[in-house]
Amino acid sequence: MNLIFFFLIDDFKGNAETVLVIDDVDEQRKIARDSLELLGYTPFTVSSGEKAIVFLEKHPIDLILLDMKMEPGIDGLETYKRILVNSPSQKAIIASGFSESSRVKEAMKLGAGQYIKKPYTIKKLASALKKEVGS
Repeated sequence: MNLIFFFLIDDFKGNAETVLVIDDVDEQRKIARDSLELLGYTPFTVSSGEKAIVFLEKHPIDLILLDMKMEPGIDGLETYKRILVNSPSQKAIIASGFSESSRVKEAMKLGAGQYIKKPYTIKKLASALKKEVGS
């Protein structure tokens, strides 16, 4: 069974593209990081929008995986707006445990591509990554 899983995952493998996971929940960051590594991406993680902005000032990233609701501090939408000031073409995937809200829709209007609902499967994450990295 594992061979089948990895064979199918090969269709979605990345090419070491860099992905910044922005999530306030430690376990979510770990799951995302491990999934990204399995899929062939190079993950980095931060625990807040503010830390993401500082990180991105020094490290260009191919894609961000952005949680919409983070506490304390700025939420995902505000984080993405601030990132776009310095990197107007920054690709993003929105991940949230909540339904597709008006804030998610606004982030997508600003340029975020895919929206995946938590808890997401590795297949949904892989598909969203492939669509964003390939675009």
